[in-house]
Amino acid sequence: MTTQVNNIYLWFPNIFEFKGGIQVYSAFLLEALQKTYPELDCDVFLKHDTHAVEETEFSVHTRFHFSGGWTSRLRTLMFASKLFIYGLWQRPKLILSTHVNFTLAAYWLKRIAGIPYWTVAHGVDAWEIDNPALQKALKSADRILAVSNYTRDRLIEEQSLDPSRISLLPNTFDVSRFQIAAKPQYLLERYQLTPEQPVILTVARLDNTERYKGYDQVLQALPTIRQTIPNVHYLIVGKGSDRDRIEKLITSLNLQDNVTLAGFIPDEELNDHYNLGDVFAMPSKGEGFGIVYLEALACGKPVLAGNCDGAIDALCNGELGILVNPDDLDAIALNLIAILQGFHNHPLMYQPKALRQKVIDIYGFKRFQATLAGLLNQYLWEIT
Repeated sequence: MTTQVNNIYLWFPNIFEFKGGIQVYSAFLLEALQKTYPELDCDVFLKHDTHAVEETEFSVHTRFHFSGGWTSRLRTLMFASKLFIYGLWQRPKLILSTHVNFTLAAYWLKRIAGIPYWTVAHGVDAWEIDNPALQKALKSADRILAVSNYTRDRLIEEQSLDPSRISLLPNTFDVSRFQIAAKPQYLLERYQLTPEQPVILTVARLDNTERYKGYDQVLQALPTIRQTIPNVHYLIVGKGSDRDRIEKLITSLNLQDNVTLAGFIPDEELNDHYNLGDVFAMPSKGEGFGIVYLEALACGKPVLAGNCDGAIDALCNGELGILVNPDDLDAIALNLIAILQGFHNHPLMYQPKALRQKVIDIYGFKRFQATLAGLLNQYLWEIT
């Protein structure tokens, strides 16, 4: 690389005190920047965090600016004010936002001070945008990083964006954290399962605005699965406002003995939960990508997902897993039965080491870092 950017602003919702998909992506983005450009001056503005996690190491050239200490009513105003004040004062070479809503502030900084900006489009945050100001801010972005072809195509269709200004930067995952292992004894005891008992696993936030994740469909397919596999168990990991409704659905389907709602689990138990499952199932129809698919694959687990959203990218059009119509309960049931009984015809279903290596090759952090570096190097070359 023959040129170097002086400083860059990163605008994140948060990365320390909550671990959703955007937060994980943002943290990996920061790590990739620091490893690619060790001398990069980087100011990170966090809307919801109040402090950094002490055990996390960052470059000495990275500075954090927190707005999470403000009340929810004032936080957006104070966060936006900080972005404007610092932006006009320091005039960074580039602003990179991992949430499209922040592009409203970036648009005006570009208008007033000529500061270029990029934004990341994940999924529901970037779909069906009808705010004219936000639409204009998206159209004015110097580059949009889409996490999947599905999100990219929806943006082009819905917002009439220039395809040449949208690049792919798919999600990644922590290769060292998610490993193939035996079913953990402490979890078998916690959930009163036997080692041979077939377990279907879903990891998802149980929010009433995120029912598109597909746990309803798995529950509704479970009576059919149970006819063939009576001792099948469905474990749903995650918490949220939809739990009461799900519990009623479980009761109405008479599945109390076949389903466990695990609720919140600490991060350090996530790998063990993936390894407790025999198949990971999340037949969603509104996922921008789905980091959980990658994490399950890294643990060598067969994965079943929906065929009408960003999961198509995560599973490489079916190369890494099974894609089904998320509204076809029979297809969900038959595929899960086939996987659990060992006779599914997908070539990688029963090759955990091969599954793990494939997902690392395609979506590992090294690939993520190389893709981001390529995009930034091209940008730096163009502005030199």
